[in-house]
Amino acid sequence: MTKIGIIREDKVPVDRRVALSPEQAREVKEKFKGVEVVCQSSKIRCFNDEEYIKQGISIVESVEDCDILLGVKEVPKENLIEGKTYLFFSHTVKEQVYNRELLKTILKKKIRMVDYELLTDHKNARIIAFGRYAGLVGAYNAIWTYGKRYNLYHLRRAHECFDFHDMKKELKKVELPHVRFILTGGGRVAKGAMEVLMAAGIRRVSPEEFLTEHFDFPIFTQLNARDYHERKDGGPFSLTDFFQNPEHYEGDFVKYAKKGDVLIAGAFWDPRSPRLFGMDDAVKNSFRIKVIADITCDIKGSIPSTIRPCTIDQPLYDFNPTDEREEAPLTDEGNITVMAIDNLPCELPRDASWDFGQDMLNKVIPHLIGTDTEGIIERATIAKEGALTKKYAYLQNFVDGK
Repeated sequence: MTKIGIIREDKVPVDRRVALSPEQAREVKEKFKGVEVVCQSSKIRCFNDEEYIKQGISIVESVEDCDILLGVKEVPKENLIEGKTYLFFSHTVKEQVYNRELLKTILKKKIRMVDYELLTDHKNARIIAFGRYAGLVGAYNAIWTYGKRYNLYHLRRAHECFDFHDMKKELKKVELPHVRFILTGGGRVAKGAMEVLMAAGIRRVSPEEFLTEHFDFPIFTQLNARDYHERKDGGPFSLTDFFQNPEHYEGDFVKYAKKGDVLIAGAFWDPRSPRLFGMDDAVKNSFRIKVIADITCDIKGSIPSTIRPCTIDQPLYDFNPTDEREEAPLTDEGNITVMAIDNLPCELPRDASWDFGQDMLNKVIPHLIGTDTEGIIERATIAKEGALTKKYAYLQNFVDGK
């Protein structure tokens, strides 16, 4: 018998998402023989205890007798149970300093750590993520922020909507002037953002049209890496080479910043890549962007005005590009208003959890409790039996504080 426990999210700030909905937890029990699923009691989870009970899932206080523990965000190190298999987003493989102690504890307690972010197929494509919902909520928040900044309309916050369907109905209140949105990225995040932009009646145009033509209605353009990067040696752009050698490229984003009002940043950023813009660009009168919804939330990363993450309760701050400092939100027309919530899918937790759980049910759990012949779980395992796995051995110096 393999016992799977859905753990309570104890990280602060609160995260209401879950890896399996009540119905999906029941399906796991029905689909896989010899598997039991229990759920740790929680007062903050988007699906309450009673919903799990109705699906025949036992609610427990302790998950110490479980073999596999499913969470979402990082588990507080003092809550980790020795010798268990854990699945959650550990945020350690990029040597995130704030999680060094977490990784040290995982090793000390001989935990098998499987990171959702590292679950990939044979083509190295991620098989599970919350990216679509980050895009949906990030774009909605961009529209909400623009309305707040210019007092154009009043929308409920995304987390005040029951679900995505309810949030889309809220977009019918939006009446925009001929504002111009820029969206970076081409993956799940960008696709989610485009769903919302189009639902709000914002028309998509090509990057070339965005730069060269005038429109008397709201528009957006979606940029891939090739649209705002050039090889330093003047050679042709190659996406494969860009991902492998981003330091060979320089940024050309500022031409869009001179034409756009709102930036929705959804593109993955490698620290070796150029930033989208610099402070010397942002202080020029030709720099037009006044609202930035930074879905990536890379602190001091691709967007230098993202100097800290926001929270759902306090979603905005202003960035003064002249003095390079944070100011109170919506206080000065010369500032850039920043929305950089680092847990955007939490604003639509039921929908986000259900989609995530479907991928867990169909693409992850069969390999987790089976033989893993495709190496899906193995590739995503950072540590086991007190040591880093071969693929992640490079983290040893990070663990040692070197």
